[in-house]
Amino acid sequence: MNPHPAPRHPQQPVGGSIIDAQGREVPITEDMIQRACQELDKTCEPPRR
Repeated sequence: MNPHPAPRHPQQPVGGSIIDAQGREVPITEDMIQRACQELDKTCEPPRR
């Protein structure tokens, strides 16, 4: 089972922005959040029991 369902509108802004290296405001999209979560999942250790 996929813990991260595919977004319906991956490029739709979600209400926030970041400032890139050139000082431009870049809207944060659902796709950006999903990719960041996937990268974080790769680095997390499973909980100890």
